[in-house]
Amino acid sequence: MTYGHPRPEHTPEALRAALAVVAPGRLAEMQATKDEAFAKAIEWQSLSPVQSWVFRWARDIEIARRPELAARFELAESRLEDEDPSIGEEALRELSAVLDQALRAVRG
Repeated sequence: MTYGHPRPEHTPEALRAALAVVAPGRLAEMQATKDEAFAKAIEWQSLSPVQSWVFRWARDIEIARRPELAARFELAESRLEDEDPSIGEEALRELSAVLDQALRAVRG
């Protein structure tokens, strides 16, 4: 299946360019989390914080570039705080399912 925007490569530059197209309002958040990840990588002497950052943003971009996933995510997120606890629990399960599906897609 093809989507409106191609899946970006897993590089900071490619992810930033893709985010600028699908969710430009999140660019400042992306930069802040990138700075944190790189600082932790230096402190920990490990690339794991950078790898986590890449997969987090690849996952979020995957959701934003796929209208059906974005719609499911937004609907579930809007129901998290419902007065009915069972609706909130179902919303949490749906959010988790969307995040898992997107992460599987970007990991191949």
